[in-house]
Amino acid sequence: MHQISPEMQSCIDECLRCHSVCLSMAMNHCLEAGGQHVEPNYFRLMAACAEICQTSANFMLIGTDLHKRTCAVCAEVCKECARSCEQISDMQECVDACRRGAESCRKMAA
Repeated sequence: MHQISPEMQSCIDECLRCHSVCLSMAMNHCLEAGGQHVEPNYFRLMAACAEICQTSANFMLIGTDLHKRTCAVCAEVCKECARSCEQISDMQECVDACRRGAESCRKMAA
């Protein structure tokens, strides 16, 4: 049976939190705020971040060794999303969730 280590469970939790925060903020806060918040490249990055976080969490839950690869990509996308969200006002919740996701995935990919 596939055992999930405490470190992996923590990464799953961070990925799911980041997925939830990015998706929720993009679809609610950003769409309502408009302007910079819905600039296409920025908005796509938030959607991509939510998606790769969900995928990485799923790969860890499934128990495939390929999770190291999804986590490596996830760490990169989360880092980029955090940097992007820092440039826009009212996005600190997203910045924090992305930074935690990036750090957790970076360790899991190692």
